[in-house]
Amino acid sequence: MFDGRSRATIDGLSTESLSLSGALPVYSQSAALCYCVDAGQPQILLITTRRARRWIIPKGWLINGISPSQTAAREAWEEAGVVGICGTESLGRFAYVKNRPNKASALCLVDVFPLHVQRLTAHFPEAGERKRKWFSPKKAAQRVASPELAILLRGFGHLSQ
Repeated sequence: MFDGRSRATIDGLSTESLSLSGALPVYSQSAALCYCVDAGQPQILLITTRRARRWIIPKGWLINGISPSQTAAREAWEEAGVVGICGTESLGRFAYVKNRPNKASALCLVDVFPLHVQRLTAHFPEAGERKRKWFSPKKAAQRVASPELAILLRGFGHLSQ
């Protein structure tokens, strides 16, 4: 089974070299920055985490056999009921430490792909476990915990105008 490791780099470092540093295991993930344009203004869809109820964007482990952007689109469907068109070029990357029950913590490097939302469905795999809400890029940036993700969200507002 594929465990999410890849040769992704951040600031010139590969997951392999970061892993060799011995600090934490390093894994790659893909995320979808789900957006629409309402009255000429971009809106970003955030979802809550299942346990802590923090605001995030849909993300998950890379899936063997499909591209990182296809993984991002699949996560957006499973976690938020999003149907849309996902770009193939990453907008950027953020890192976070994932605390895993009964396992060592890990450093996750997350590539973020833009996903233009065509529709939201009411029935999707994690519908009963998460909330979803639209925000302006500025307000979305204020809601997320990751400073690196906040920078991407704020910057998206400028890119889409």
